[in-house]
Amino acid sequence: MAKMRTPRFKLCRRLGLNVIGHPNAMKRADNGSARNARKLSAYGIQLLEKQRLRSYYGVMEKQFSTYVKKALKDKEQTGYSLIKRLECRLDNIVYRLGFANSVAGARQMVVHGHFLVNGSNVNIPSFNVNIGDVITLREKSQKNEIFKNNFLSNIVSTYPYLDKDENKFSGTLLRYPLRNEVPIEINDSLVVEFYSKLS
Repeated sequence: MAKMRTPRFKLCRRLGLNVIGHPNAMKRADNGSARNARKLSAYGIQLLEKQRLRSYYGVMEKQFSTYVKKALKDKEQTGYSLIKRLECRLDNIVYRLGFANSVAGARQMVVHGHFLVNGSNVNIPSFNVNIGDVITLREKSQKNEIFKNNFLSNIVSTYPYLDKDENKFSGTLLRYPLRNEVPIEINDSLVVEFYSKLS
């Protein structure tokens, strides 16, 4: 499985944005190393925004391009369609539900087979979660104190499009998220413009 190998804090400083959600990620961000610390062309700004969005979800370039191509074919607004597709990846839903402290941690949990989707084993991080799908931590995995504590103590992972059942260690996608409900600092129209010029 391909994955980003750049040190996470270094990546955040380079992008000039905390894309991993760690409170200490930007502590040394004022040394002028961020890409947005110097003047960028219109293309450079679009490229930076694309790299930021990719990094939020930990998606490699080839897979990200596939998401963009599918979003461009949708009838709804392209930027929103792209965000919605990324937001409904299984690893991201696991992260939003609070089972892990980062998307990378959630991806590792999924790959190691800790989750069921509608009662079936799924170990593919990019698996597309649909409305009504129930994601459950496997019974054996519920005994893991780290997983259990993450899920039960994570009070910030409350999103209106997700229903979290602490008794069953599960969560359900109630509906697709609205753009303003997705907690990422991205101008998705710049990402769309970047790919539109390439097509």
